[in-house]
Amino acid sequence: MVEDSDFEPYIVCFACNWCTYTGSDQAGVSRMQRPADVRIIRLMCSGRMEPRYAIEALKNGADGVIIGACHLGDCHYLEGNEKAVRRFSVINSFMEQYGMNPKRFQFWHISASEGAEFTEHIKEYVAELKKIGPNPRKHIAAKEFKKLEEVVI
Repeated sequence: MVEDSDFEPYIVCFACNWCTYTGSDQAGVSRMQRPADVRIIRLMCSGRMEPRYAIEALKNGADGVIIGACHLGDCHYLEGNEKAVRRFSVINSFMEQYGMNPKRFQFWHISASEGAEFTEHIKEYVAELKKIGPNPRKHIAAKEFKKLEEVVI
């Protein structure tokens, strides 16, 4: 796909409170510049994240989804990140069933001290999503939202 210079991907990041979220916060406090394309949702543990929420975010028009977990062996809840690895190992097959590019989903291990790494990963992911292009579901989700809006009003 051709890179669209006007396209700014919408990314949802589900981040572990103890590692990825803290690393993101550390990057912000250190004034590291990152694209404003990421919406971070803090989780107490990546092991509590259900794959269906990542799929729903993509079905509802997100261009990319990131799950941020602690490094293996460093989980605040002992084995939560290992549970997340097992849960999300099947997500590529779900994405294929929905006809989505598997690159739209990322699972990262980012510790609290890796704010710079988090920032670099985000920049690389935004560039990759720009090459892939907008989520084809974005237009469908917008129409569904418009219908819902009409019913509510």
